[in-house]
Amino acid sequence: MYIDSHCHPYMLDLSGYDNNLDRFFNETKQAGVDALLCVAVDMPTAKKSIELAEKYNCVYASVGSHPSEKKEDDLSIAEIVALAAHKKVVAIGETGLDYYYNKDDLGVMQQRFRDHIQAAKQVKKPLIIHTRDAREDTIRIMQEERADVAGGVMHCFTETQAMADAAMALGFYISFSGIVTFKNAKELQAVAKAVPLEKMLIETDAPYLAPMPYRGKQNEPKYVKYVAEKIAELKQIDVEIVAKVTSENCQKLFGMRV
Repeated sequence: MYIDSHCHPYMLDLSGYDNNLDRFFNETKQAGVDALLCVAVDMPTAKKSIELAEKYNCVYASVGSHPSEKKEDDLSIAEIVALAAHKKVVAIGETGLDYYYNKDDLGVMQQRFRDHIQAAKQVKKPLIIHTRDAREDTIRIMQEERADVAGGVMHCFTETQAMADAAMALGFYISFSGIVTFKNAKELQAVAKAVPLEKMLIETDAPYLAPMPYRGKQNEPKYVKYVAEKIAELKQIDVEIVAKVTSENCQKLFGMRV
């Protein structure tokens, strides 16, 4: 019924599942999550994501280096291209710009972002873009590097309507996480209401950012339904429609088979 378009399940505390990955994925499927995209932030997590995707049919993987990673954890274009050759790697990222946590060496981060865009174009796979407090530079680099050729998604979107419009103009989807369920997220909720459902994905970003009513606790892919329910409430449509259309969008963008 649902696809969690962005999570990091290899970071989960599985004590609630007797530390059993098989049980975790079985119960996730039973909760209505048909597939999930396990997103990398560096080389070790890229390899782990691929390992999980090889073992579980419902799991797909991405490869990339998060903008907040250290210089020594960077991935070259050649390394990204090599990892992306795997049949279950469906995206490049997460990549992008994060000026909230990073104040120095912005040029290094920007070049890393450019390299990821070039790699995505080379392998013909979409981008997963993280952006925080870097609206102008993110869109500018996307335009300069022709990110529209690869396409992709603005993950865990928390920015303005203007930025959403600029990203959609480049052919990108907008993905909403549990943040949209927070009571103080009125501006983001207005953006979610305005973004066409045909340009939307939903995600958990698990184990982070658990939605209401689990805010402050460990997030899980099965909680993606609460994001869908909030979107349905904002748009005044049935949650089944949100689940259906966002799942179709995810399959179209990433080539995932459910």
